[in-house]
Amino acid sequence: MLTQKYVLTLDAAKKVAAAAEAEALRNNWRVAIAIVDDGGHLLHMLRLDGTQSASASFCINKAKGAIGFKRPTKNFQDAYENGKTVLATIPGLVALEGGLPLLYKGDIVGAIGVSGVQSFEDGIIAKAGADLLATLD
Repeated sequence: MLTQKYVLTLDAAKKVAAAAEAEALRNNWRVAIAIVDDGGHLLHMLRLDGTQSASASFCINKAKGAIGFKRPTKNFQDAYENGKTVLATIPGLVALEGGLPLLYKGDIVGAIGVSGVQSFEDGIIAKAGADLLATLD
């Protein structure tokens, strides 16, 4: 049996990134923001002026971790902090807050990853983008 599903478009990805960018700018936080589709493939990425260069790859890996495991990357950070250091063996996984699955009408359609400031601040920015997606039609 086949089913229908929602697909994250480039236009929607840009709107999610713009909402996240607006939150970052409101707080004067310099970050990189990545949006991936439901297969973990990069759809859109931006790096604000003055953002450390390492954040460009970290934001993508946060987004890929969030979609690959269908959960916020903060879950991995919490587990690591509670002694589950085996997480360090997962290639490419960034066990830091800032990666969130993107939900639209109950379906996971992609993920957002943010890197550049403290991880809880990355999480605030990612949430601003994720929250915007729910309002789109």
